[in-house]
Amino acid sequence: MTTSQKLFNQLQSVLSGQPWYGPSVYSIVDNISFEAAYEKPAGSIHNIAAIILHMTGWTEEVMDRMNGMDAQLPVRGDWPEPGLPDEQKWKWIVEDIKLVNVNLAGFIQNFPEEKWNEPVTRKGDETEAGETYEYQVAGLIQHHIYHSAQIALLNRMING
Repeated sequence: MTTSQKLFNQLQSVLSGQPWYGPSVYSIVDNISFEAAYEKPAGSIHNIAAIILHMTGWTEEVMDRMNGMDAQLPVRGDWPEPGLPDEQKWKWIVEDIKLVNVNLAGFIQNFPEEKWNEPVTRKGDETEAGETYEYQVAGLIQHHIYHSAQIALLNRMING
């Protein structure tokens, strides 16, 4: 199995498949009401909408890196502010995380196999301390898992 196939399969499992650890990202996100998405339980730093915007931004950043751009913080910012509760905006946030991951899946499938082990660069032409493109995508998949668990826990705190 190629690196592209392996990473593509892992991404699909985490997003919409049946990962061994529990519910997929989309099965969690699709069960969040817009009211819950904007609520911030006591003690929490971010609400669900902010976490999903954060996930979307980092997915875009990894794709930019795969496209040859220097590593940096996401264009949207690390933690974009979701603003006031808005049902239509919530639908767009959910659609956006799904669309950006469709794009990522395409990037993974079409990424040259020989480039997976090349180091990612950042401004100033320095490498990301041995972080390869494979490492970046695998890390993003782990990032999706981590934050989907946060979302599930926040939703449980809000809705019981």
